[in-house]
Amino acid sequence: MRTQVAIIGAGPAGLSLAHLLKRDGIECVVLENRSREYVEQRVRAGVLEQGTVDLLDGLGLGDRLHREGMVHNGLSFHVNGRRIRLNLTELSGGRSIYVYGQQEVVKDLIAAGAPVVFEAEAIGLDDVSAAIPRVHFTQDGREQVLECDFIAGCDGFHGISRQSLPAGQAHVYEREYPFAWLGILAAAPPNDVELVYARNPRGFALHSMRSLQITRLYLQVEPDEPIDN
Repeated sequence: MRTQVAIIGAGPAGLSLAHLLKRDGIECVVLENRSREYVEQRVRAGVLEQGTVDLLDGLGLGDRLHREGMVHNGLSFHVNGRRIRLNLTELSGGRSIYVYGQQEVVKDLIAAGAPVVFEAEAIGLDDVSAAIPRVHFTQDGREQVLECDFIAGCDGFHGISRQSLPAGQAHVYEREYPFAWLGILAAAPPNDVELVYARNPRGFALHSMRSLQITRLYLQVEPDEPIDN
């Protein structure tokens, strides 16, 4: 196989890049190791900032987002019993945030014709700095090779792209905090119409949502906190 850009990972980043390249007449192939059904049901982030919405609109892929997404013009902070609301739209000159699940964005990007090869696991990257890099992948138990001009690694922190960078060429910047988050996805209506960030002496909590029927909650916990607690 041969293409101009090999994209590894059919998440929002890889699929958006594929559509941007396609718009500009650049050939690409997206390799995704999971099935289409799995990718479209994978629950991740649920809030889109204005820049992401503008990108999708620019690609002509924002129709369902605007029909079904929830527009939030502000958010609230609860600090030691005091509530403070920020009107994001007023403070930012008209910008908003949108509650629209990542899996819905992925569905829209795939339905619009992203060139994805599903259940194709990238197992090796060769000559990543050469004129013709190669991606080795397996599909249906058979190893294949995709030649390209560029490789775009959109497969995240644990993906093979990051692991395949030549020694000494990767610069990692990170900070570890002395706490962790307990995430809860509940089939229950949210008890506020906007996001709520709360702080008290016991730590931080976030009230978010995925829809009018699904609530997303985060609680600050100790890194070694037993889940039974």
